[in-house]
Amino acid sequence: MQQPTPELISVGNPLQLVFNVSEVFFSIQGEGTRIGRPCTFVRMQGCKLRCVWCDTPYALDHRHIEQEMTGQQIFNRIAALKCRFVEFTGGEPLEQLGVFSLMSVLCDNNYEVVVETGGHVDISLVDPRVSRIVDIKCPDSKMMTLNKLDNIAHLTSNDEVKFVIASKNDYDWAKETIRDYDLHSKVDSILMSCAFGILPYDVMAEWILKDNLDVRFQPQLHKFIWEPDRRGV
Repeated sequence: MQQPTPELISVGNPLQLVFNVSEVFFSIQGEGTRIGRPCTFVRMQGCKLRCVWCDTPYALDHRHIEQEMTGQQIFNRIAALKCRFVEFTGGEPLEQLGVFSLMSVLCDNNYEVVVETGGHVDISLVDPRVSRIVDIKCPDSKMMTLNKLDNIAHLTSNDEVKFVIASKNDYDWAKETIRDYDLHSKVDSILMSCAFGILPYDVMAEWILKDNLDVRFQPQLHKFIWEPDRRGV
C-alpha cells in the first residue's frame, strides 16, 4: 500500500508523535451502521469519563502506559492488517490531541476512518472525511453533566449519535434529547444500545416499537460472537 509521502513526515507530524495505545486489533465491527464489517480498531489508552457501565475499564487510566507507539508505528500496524476500514476508539481517542491529525494522515492515504467519542471533547477539529460516532451520556451513566452538547451543532449526515440505555429513565431522556435537539435533522443514524448485562434487549426493543421511534437498535455483535469480556475483538 502507499506509504505516507515525505512532506507528511516533518517536525510536529503525527507520525512522529508518541501515543499511549491500549491495543490495535482486527475484528468484526460490532456496532453502528457498519456492523458486521471487518475493521481495524485502534484503542487509545485513557479517558476522563467513568461511566457506570463502561465495558473497557482497562483502557481508562491515563497514567497506565499500556504501550507507547509512534504515529508511524500505528500507521505501519494498520497497513500490515490490510483492512481499509479503521476505527479509533478508547478510552477516549480525542483526549490525545495528535489523534486528530493522525486520522487525517489515514484519510490522505485512502482509508475509511471512523472515530467513536464519549462526547465530552470538542469534535469540531475532526477531519470532515472522518465519520464521528458521538456517544451522548444518559443519566444512569453518571457522566451526563460532562456531555459537551455544543458538539451537536457540528454534526453532519456523515456522523452518528449513540445512546447507551440502562433504564426506562435513560430511554425517556434520550427520546427528549432527540426531540429537543432535532437530531434527526442533523444525522442520518441515531443508535440505541442496551447497557450490556443491565437492560434486557427485548425490553428496550418493545419500548422502541411501542413508540415507533426512528432509531437503530444495536446489539454489540462482538459480545455474541466471543466472550463478552474478551479483549482484542
